[in-house]
Amino acid sequence: MTAVARFAPSTTGPAHPGTLLAALLAWLDARKQGARLVLRLEDLDPVRCHPMWSERMRDDLAWLGLDFDAVEEQHAFAARHAVALDRLATGGVLYPCACSRGTLRPEPEPAPDGSQRYPNRCRGRELPAGGWREAREPLRVALPPGRVAPRDEGGLDLAQDPAATLGDPIVRRRDGAIAYQLAVVVDDAGAGVTRVVRGRDLAPSTATQVALQRLLGLPEPVYRHHLLLLEPRGGKLAKLHGAVGSEQLRRSYDARALVGWLAFAAGIRERAEPTTSGELLEGFAWARVRSDDAVARWTGTELRLETDRA
Repeated sequence: MTAVARFAPSTTGPAHPGTLLAALLAWLDARKQGARLVLRLEDLDPVRCHPMWSERMRDDLAWLGLDFDAVEEQHAFAARHAVALDRLATGGVLYPCACSRGTLRPEPEPAPDGSQRYPNRCRGRELPAGGWREAREPLRVALPPGRVAPRDEGGLDLAQDPAATLGDPIVRRRDGAIAYQLAVVVDDAGAGVTRVVRGRDLAPSTATQVALQRLLGLPEPVYRHHLLLLEPRGGKLAKLHGAVGSEQLRRSYDARALVGWLAFAAGIRERAEPTTSGELLEGFAWARVRSDDAVARWTGTELRLETDRA
């Protein structure tokens, strides 16, 4: 049975170096595995997403030399998202939440994903008489208690009791948009995804996603979470995105030069020498990819890797 992989960027703005690094690693993994590779443009946010960003994302990935076997736009899957909500409602685990950030007391420590842990305060509240479609509040799913231990090929510990650690996830927002945690598992299953390669900033969400997969009777992919590309910002490291977008990068680099820099940042190559994704593929192995995050700086004209964080 052919493996199926995907790259699923949000279309809320221009691609940045971290986006392009994640795309390159997902492409190399899928092509090395002989997997079918799907580009899924995650465009469900009605405020932040725009067709312009979807088109630009496709253009940037093609410019970088990355091809895909299928391209999907997430907004097209409203029917299967509704089926999943119906199934959760039938199972008695879907409920409306009246809480706001202002009404919740901040936790002493943030949840592992950096968010505020939800204390499952509204559990037991019933859906409107007409069902979830008539709800005007965010909808959450009551996750079953207990440890969930997804498999990560890189050996990352993903084990968690998601109901206690993060709290019940929102699956439909107040504005009616389907939330990430539900959409990602439903759409991975819809595309037949068996491999998920993504940045480790999403690792804390994996146990929640697997818990939702189990509630919905969906298959569980194999996961691999890779390094992030970070920038120093005020003494703290943040994802390298706000400093530079694809338009600026393409003014400073041609595609071969940028692929070479990304390969260098990931540890695949010892020097930032021009190359192509196809040239990287022959010798690609995850053992050659650095396990620690790479810290970089945009100077205004080029990307520089920080070899000494001090």
